[in-house]
Amino acid sequence: MNTFYSNGKLLLTAEYLVLEGATALAVPTKFGQDLSVEKIKEPQLIWGSFTKAGDCWFEAVFELPKLRLVNATFNSEKEGSADFIAETLQDILVEARKLNPEFLQSEQGFQVKTNLTFPRDWGLGTSSTLINNIAQWAKVDAFQLLWNSFSGSGYDIANAQYNTPILYGVKNQKPEVKQVDFLPRFSDQLFFVHLNKKQDSKDGIARFKEKRKKIHNEIQLVSEISKQLIHEQKLSEFEKLINEHEKIISSIIELPTVKECLFPDYFGTLKSLGAWGGDFILATGDKNTPHYFKAKGYTTILRYSDMVL
Repeated sequence: MNTFYSNGKLLLTAEYLVLEGATALAVPTKFGQDLSVEKIKEPQLIWGSFTKAGDCWFEAVFELPKLRLVNATFNSEKEGSADFIAETLQDILVEARKLNPEFLQSEQGFQVKTNLTFPRDWGLGTSSTLINNIAQWAKVDAFQLLWNSFSGSGYDIANAQYNTPILYGVKNQKPEVKQVDFLPRFSDQLFFVHLNKKQDSKDGIARFKEKRKKIHNEIQLVSEISKQLIHEQKLSEFEKLINEHEKIISSIIELPTVKECLFPDYFGTLKSLGAWGGDFILATGDKNTPHYFKAKGYTTILRYSDMVL
């Protein structure tokens, strides 16, 4: 049996703008997803996806080597459908085969199981960890598989592969990854708060593309903020950079910041991560921070050391 693993991700800076070539600061998480592959005699690909709790939330069977969908089951009342998820998975596998024509061409079959170590609604990279794992299995380039299957900047694929924070950008349609040291002295005053509202990154990107104007200066400013943050050792200066970043993105997408919108009375600084409006936010604070957010009804609060790899 072969097993592959990929880290989850959090984009600390350059949300939206990383799509336009800005340099982003991103961190891998202690949470991720693994994929195990076991050979079977039947010429089928039997797929099972499992939650952190060990519950199977998606099952599918494909006929090999045609990769024809035989059946699929999706155990959720909230989102999506079995056919849609199965077709998306099928598309990824087909694209992987295009990159490696020998992939899934044998007469034998495979039983595949994926296991998340984080809740699906956390937004830490259910899709990116899957794509990176499939790329490892198929022995193909994960960035190319991402871009052939979906879209996006690819920072999440880089986080899946690297066990350190990174500065990430796309130059001339190629990913550029620089591993960096990013563990501020004040990391014990950094928290990640889940907003309990799953945000579709595709919707966020579509809004960005609709609202964007000439943003060359903003790209440069945000890139500089990304680079400055990794060297900043004073919390007050770190907060100034975060606030500047929030104002820049807010002006581009014409949405209020998360602090203006949800937490105007919070005593620290807040920053949206990834697509605005859902998933996690970054909060600077102190021992009172968890109490503040829990009183507001937000119960998932992780310290920096508990989240970042």
